[in-house]
Amino acid sequence: MGWQGMNTMPGKRRWSWLVIAVLGLVLLSMLVPLAFLLGLHGGFHSVTHTGYATEQRSSASSRKDAALDSPLTKEGLSTRVDGLLKNLGPTLPKDFRRNSVKEAENRTTGFAVPTQEVKPPPKRHDVGVSSSAEVTKTIESIGEGQKMCELKFGSYCLWRQEHREKMKDFIVKKMKDQLYVARAYYPSIAKLPALDQFSHEMKQNIQEFERILSESSSDTDLPPEVEKKLQKMETTITKAKSATVDCNNVDKKLRQLVDLTEDEANFHMRQSAFLYQLAVQTTPKSLHCLSMRLTVEYFKTSPVDADQSESLLNPELLHYVIFSKNVLASSVVINSTVMHARASRNQVFHVLTDKQSFFSMKMWFFTNTYKDATVQVLNIEDLDLEGHDRTTFSSLSVPQELRVSFLNGDKLSSTESRTEYISVFSHLHYALPKIFSTLKKIVVLDDDIVVQRDLSDLWSLDMDGKVIGALQFCTVKLGALRSYLGKENYDANSCTWMSGLTIIDLVRWKEQDVTRTYESLVLQRLSKEGKETEAARLRATLLTFQGLLVALDDGWVVSGLGHNYGISNEVIKKAAVLHFNGNMKPWLELGIPSYKAHWRKFLNREHRFLSDCNVNP
Repeated sequence: MGWQGMNTMPGKRRWSWLVIAVLGLVLLSMLVPLAFLLGLHGGFHSVTHTGYATEQRSSASSRKDAALDSPLTKEGLSTRVDGLLKNLGPTLPKDFRRNSVKEAENRTTGFAVPTQEVKPPPKRHDVGVSSSAEVTKTIESIGEGQKMCELKFGSYCLWRQEHREKMKDFIVKKMKDQLYVARAYYPSIAKLPALDQFSHEMKQNIQEFERILSESSSDTDLPPEVEKKLQKMETTITKAKSATVDCNNVDKKLRQLVDLTEDEANFHMRQSAFLYQLAVQTTPKSLHCLSMRLTVEYFKTSPVDADQSESLLNPELLHYVIFSKNVLASSVVINSTVMHARASRNQVFHVLTDKQSFFSMKMWFFTNTYKDATVQVLNIEDLDLEGHDRTTFSSLSVPQELRVSFLNGDKLSSTESRTEYISVFSHLHYALPKIFSTLKKIVVLDDDIVVQRDLSDLWSLDMDGKVIGALQFCTVKLGALRSYLGKENYDANSCTWMSGLTIIDLVRWKEQDVTRTYESLVLQRLSKEGKETEAARLRATLLTFQGLLVALDDGWVVSGLGHNYGISNEVIKKAAVLHFNGNMKPWLELGIPSYKAHWRKFLNREHRFLSDCNVNP
């Protein structure tokens, strides 16, 4: 018994201490939230709303030291924006971060020309050109204006400017303006002990406006008593302005709010530009559906091709070549060409596509006829390209587009920004003599054009011994691209040229060995630039046809319908070919509405898969 009593006493003591400790923890867990609720913690918490911050202090006596200086306002929103961009990871590309490479655009892939020693993401093509270095420095100093916007984001800024809406919600705007001013004055008012009651009232008004604006984005969403709140806030601001405060503090706070707002606006603009790029570079769901349905139908029916070998190899016929992965786009090109032809039976169309799109293309052109024209669909991966580098010519690459944004004028007041898209041959175009070895002449059509006139006159064009005939684009000359092209030997006054409609003399091509010239230029660029293959190819194709090109009359092609809102109907009606170069293609929702009608009228709307997939460009 004695031993048992001696053993139980220490156990009871341990249990009593344990019970006391548990009760203490429970009491502490109740007191800590209570202290926060009563404002006894001596600190502050920030409530953010659209990038701004307000705070609450522990007591009226400490309110004189209160200010709206949270980490957001001290460091500016730029830290927060960059943090968001980094945290988003692959959602936003590197070229949307502050002080990063210039944004670039390309209809399929892209490559950016860096402004610093930064490795650009692969396959983006972008050049910013200025008429003078002085103008460029001056423009850069004024921040994110329309001019700099085009230099950085290209056609996105044209689209944004065209779709900009005037703010109709005047009450919401007035509330935001009042809130802006109240936030600027509040820190200075809170430092005055004699105005404790007024600062408390001012803080309540600010919080009330923040709550209303967080729930309402238009005048119709505002509560019915908003007029009284506006008058109350107006009275509060008037009283704050009449108080004796340190103007330096008000000015400092106002500048912080301005910087905060500008940084957040720039962040949203960069985010919006990225979403725009995503929309124009992604295949619409309806077109993807159409391609899948056609592919399934092909394997269900297994259509047998008719024997067309005699037409396909006949050099006396008019042969057109189209590189495309887009069923509807290539169909519109062929349909518009055939509809305006004097004799469609003489026309042969060769559509070159990749393995993924091959079966959908085959099914579409098997079930659709284009008068008496012949249509052949080729899978580029099945072609015999012996003698060429298979890594270079084994994958389909549609014509590339180089965005050039530049400034016109010598003075800031007269300087205007301008964005152009130069479409040029891809690396696969240089295999054409091998693919069509029995032909003498071909016409290459981009898949983003619409034909409005008979093109047979191109075969009788006097090419004066040149290799290709294309549209010269003298708005941008090679000398303006010197920083992009490097120091190769070329005439700086030579105009650039545009694909879209190109006549090629394959006989002269072989005599001049143009393909070897192109490949040697690519190798030269690769030796200087390392692994930037796409960039090297683009630079090489701009220089390959020096002295080998004959300019087509301006009446043949009108370009810019994929980015230029200012082309008149008279100019469009006179042109033989409409070229939708740029990001806003006619089959996209973002296409320019006034131009899309010229493309839609050559679309076969009766096909059942178009309605099944809700294809309505």
